[in-house]
Amino acid sequence: MDIEALRIVTLVAQQGSFAAAARVLTVDPSSVSRTVAAVEADLGLRLFQRSTRSLSVTEEGEVYLARLVPLLEELDHAQDDARAVSRHPAGPVRLTTSVAFAHTCVVPHLADFTSRYSNISLEILPSDANLDLLANSIDLAIRLAPAPAGDLISTKLLDTRYRVVASPDYLANSDLLSVPADLQHHNCLRFALPDFRTRWRFRTAGEAPIEVPVSGNVIIANALSLRLAALDGLGPALLAGWLVNDDIAAGTLVDVFPDLECTATEFNTAAWVLYPSRSYLPRKVRVTIDFFRAVLKPNG
Repeated sequence: MDIEALRIVTLVAQQGSFAAAARVLTVDPSSVSRTVAAVEADLGLRLFQRSTRSLSVTEEGEVYLARLVPLLEELDHAQDDARAVSRHPAGPVRLTTSVAFAHTCVVPHLADFTSRYSNISLEILPSDANLDLLANSIDLAIRLAPAPAGDLISTKLLDTRYRVVASPDYLANSDLLSVPADLQHHNCLRFALPDFRTRWRFRTAGEAPIEVPVSGNVIIANALSLRLAALDGLGPALLAGWLVNDDIAAGTLVDVFPDLECTATEFNTAAWVLYPSRSYLPRKVRVTIDFFRAVLKPNG
């Protein structure tokens, strides 16, 4: 039986419809339907119950798919082990992360990555939405958050630290900004996420955190644009260190409270690598994770 046809059957089960599976494969839904019908004919079983509005897996289909999925994964494992003999991991890897993280922390290292792993085809999918890995056939996601929840496997890529930054010109021509409470008198640049829009949190080692209400007439949904607004002197902004560390080092932005921990959510946040929960991680994916863990600075 055609292995690719069996992969399509499992994809239809994951996606819940022929149309959704066809979108992932970029083919016509009728092609997917014919492939599934041919597999069912070969098996002499009905794997899916169809109606005009829905598709569901039959009892026979559940039994078959429960045995099929591990077998397909084991085939992938065997192929990857064979490729590993030559020590050249190969094949496509699809990675998604936020637009700002892709721009700042991923793309600058692509030349090194492609030089080191010339047989891996790395596709970057920058998105500020949390794309569904299974639905979009994505191998890896890098998410910025406290410890992630859900059924995905996660590993910490790097710890992150947030900083309140402002341009030197802004600080020279604005009201006093020496303690967090002074932010209430400033036109703050705010990130368009619920926790970031209304209050920022601060703490010193060994002391309880404080919350400071913030307001301002500029709210931006993209961290790269928020950084540019801060560089232009529009006001103070709360941004991740990995995005503004170079600006602080160059003197184009000032770390307003260098001795304080700053955040809008939890103080212990990180960049996490997530991948679908499965029994086997292909070598091409594993070396991609190891590469970015090695090249990114530990204190973002």
